[in-house]
Amino acid sequence: MFLAQVTAAAAAEQSLSVWDLTLRGGWILIPLALLSLISIYIFVERLVVIERARKDDTSFMERIKDYIHDGEIESARRLCQRTDTPYSRLILKGISRIGRPSQDVLVAIENTGNMEIATLEKGLPWLATTAAGAPMIGFLGTVIGMVQAFYNLAAAGSSANIAVLADGIYAALVTTVAGLIVGIIALFAYNYLTARVNKVMNLLEAKTMEFMDLLNEPA
Repeated sequence: MFLAQVTAAAAAEQSLSVWDLTLRGGWILIPLALLSLISIYIFVERLVVIERARKDDTSFMERIKDYIHDGEIESARRLCQRTDTPYSRLILKGISRIGRPSQDVLVAIENTGNMEIATLEKGLPWLATTAAGAPMIGFLGTVIGMVQAFYNLAAAGSSANIAVLADGIYAALVTTVAGLIVGIIALFAYNYLTARVNKVMNLLEAKTMEFMDLLNEPA
C-alpha cells in the first residue's frame, strides 16, 4: 500500500501540464504566441466581412432591371447606394457608365471588382506568412534548445547526466510543436478564407454578366 502511494506520488511529480511545457519552451514562444493571437483576430474579422459580402439580395437585380427599363437611372443609383454591398458597388459603377460602349462599361466594372476583392483579401497575406513562418520560428527554437543542451553537457564535464540535457531538449521539442500548431492553424484559416473570397468573386462575376446582359437587351 505504502509502495503504491509512493509510486503514485512520483508519477504526479513527473507529470507535466501544458503550462509547464510552455514555460520550458523559452522566449521563442513569445513571437509564436503573438503570431497566433494576431492570426486569430484576422481570421475572425475577415470572416465577418467576407460573410457579409456573400449575402445576396435576390430581388436587387430585378429592381435594377425595372428602373433601367423605365429610365429611372437615379432611382437605380440610389438603390445601389442603399444596398452597400460589393456587387451593388459594381452595378453602381456600371450605371455611371451607361451610354458609353459596352467594353468601357465592362472594364470599369471589372476594375471596381478587383478593388473589392483586394479589400476582402486584406490580412490574408499575414495568415499565409504565419503559415510559412511559424514552423520556421519553431525550428529556430529547436536549434537554440539543442545548442543549450550540448552547452550544458559540455559545462557539466564528467558529472554530466540526462538531467543536464533535459532543459535544452524540452525547449527544442516544445518550440517545434508550438510552431507547427500555429502554422497548421494559420494555413487552414488562410485556405478557408480564400475559398470564401472565391465564392464572393463568383457572385460578382454573375452580377456583372447579368448587368451587361441587361444593357445589351433589345430596346
